[in-house]
Amino acid sequence: MTIRRGARWFLVVTGLAAAVEPSPVEAQRAPAPGVEGYVVTTDSVRLFFRVAGRGPDTLVAIHGGPGVDLESIYGDFLPLADRHAVIFYDQRGAGRSTLPSDTLKLTAERQVADLEAVRRHFGLGRFALVAHSYGPLLAGSYALAHPDAVRGMVFFGPVPPWRGDFRERTAAAMRTRVDSVDGARMAEAMRHLADPDPAEDTRQACRDFWAIALKSRLADPASASRLKSDLCASDLTGIRYGLTVTGRVVMTSHGDWDLRPALRQLRVPLLVVHGEAEAIPMDMVAEWASTVPGARLLRVPGAAHFPYSERPDLVWPEVERFLAGLPRK
Repeated sequence: MTIRRGARWFLVVTGLAAAVEPSPVEAQRAPAPGVEGYVVTTDSVRLFFRVAGRGPDTLVAIHGGPGVDLESIYGDFLPLADRHAVIFYDQRGAGRSTLPSDTLKLTAERQVADLEAVRRHFGLGRFALVAHSYGPLLAGSYALAHPDAVRGMVFFGPVPPWRGDFRERTAAAMRTRVDSVDGARMAEAMRHLADPDPAEDTRQACRDFWAIALKSRLADPASASRLKSDLCASDLTGIRYGLTVTGRVVMTSHGDWDLRPALRQLRVPLLVVHGEAEAIPMDMVAEWASTVPGARLLRVPGAAHFPYSERPDLVWPEVERFLAGLPRK
């Protein structure tokens, strides 16, 4: 599978797709809840993971960013653990995973290979992906490289399947939600976060940063208390590296991406959940649903970037109905 990168084409994964041998979901041995550890990749990167819940099937949860970590979704995705085994992991360059000194290891290709390494580590056959924010771009790229390994996908607040002017439009929308005073406070917190020798008070800088940054990502800033995840709970060095290095490098590696031509041939069930007050443009996100055959877009009123926390009453029942309807084999 190829993705447009500027004036070049590059291969996302070489030779791995043919090696996938999916097995029936019922035959899988679910990982034990509460277990934490590391998946070691072929290039010796260690990916931190945590398992929650128990159930007849296994989901892999993909956090956003790039550059944040599993703590950014863990608390809010726990409703899934009531009926499923859920594997969370920190992407390379984030949280408790390896922070490569060589940034050439921070690429879209490597991230796709990492997700395959997670699948193999747990001995999963066909599995479902639940992804937030940037995570859907990784999940979609993986599904195109390994279509026979994916039973279905749920995307929350996704970046669009093509670059276009999404960054410019999203940034413009977010600027209208944060005043100049808050902007200055965010910049100061980020300067503190960039300290190469983070101390414990760096965690407070992280909390100061997100207390303001979340205002532009919620339909109602007062609903921030509904978020159960802690974006500042992970390793401080990983938080700093992720926000100052990984995010920029990984997004650059995607270049001028456009998955739409390939998505038209993808036969993987997809549910896209997007808040109506989201800064990421709805019309661009809708192209996930319009290009993947049979995909569905759920527009969530009264929600922005965290629809599962802002409107859990609407979102989680729809997600469970979707997951229950996925093919078992």
